[in-house]
Amino acid sequence: MSTDLSCDFKLVAERVGIEYRVKRTGVYLQAVRDVSLQIKPQEFVCIVGPSGCGKSTFLNAVAGLLPHNKGQLLLDGTKIAGPGQDRAVVFQSPALLPWRTVVGNVKYGLELRGTKASVMEERAMSMIKLVGLSGHEHKYPNELSGGMQQRVNLARALASDPELLLLDEPFSALDAQTREVMQKELLRIWQETKKTALFITHQIDEAVFLADRVIVLSKGPGSMVSADIEIRLPRPRTEATKTESEFLSKVAEIRDIILG
Repeated sequence: MSTDLSCDFKLVAERVGIEYRVKRTGVYLQAVRDVSLQIKPQEFVCIVGPSGCGKSTFLNAVAGLLPHNKGQLLLDGTKIAGPGQDRAVVFQSPALLPWRTVVGNVKYGLELRGTKASVMEERAMSMIKLVGLSGHEHKYPNELSGGMQQRVNLARALASDPELLLLDEPFSALDAQTREVMQKELLRIWQETKKTALFITHQIDEAVFLADRVIVLSKGPGSMVSADIEIRLPRPRTEATKTESEFLSKVAEIRDIILG
């Protein structure tokens, strides 16, 4: 694929390979062998696959936190060579600063950029409202539930107004009920912001519920793209969506690909 054509997409991965060195043995292992995919602007894409297939490794390379030794990654037609302000990552652990309040944590990235104080305050308060934490601005992380902490984590990522939002199994540490609430909240927030989103998960039903497309990676090490499944379920999606025949059919289809 040419770089000119890649400008039609927000993110392009062209035959990306990623290897890492095992400290104990010094041996290099290929975590991702040959991954190619494209994500359109404002699209919500989920990546699933067997445990150890390199899902998070690939996301970290897109974030610029890991180098790739083969192929190329392009964001808005420009090669990704390291971390950048055009990307924000929501990790599994909120990793909030315990000595900062909610608003202080949301402001943190903006402070590092030297954002003007008045702009920073307005942006932080806007994001706190967006994620449903109005009234909790001055609480500390140890005063918040796990779901509320992840809302702060998401608000902090969105405050920087990234071109690409990267989410690495952000709900996996939550209980089942809170996880379902957060799935619906994430869709609400995404529908308001229309950020291009790449979401990593090991739960197939979560991927089908959230995504416009689900990318399936093959068994690792050295994974490739096994399938690219379009999800045509109408939006907005609700809990009732999870009982529809089309939803159940897509979950079964993707499970069969992974197990096969």
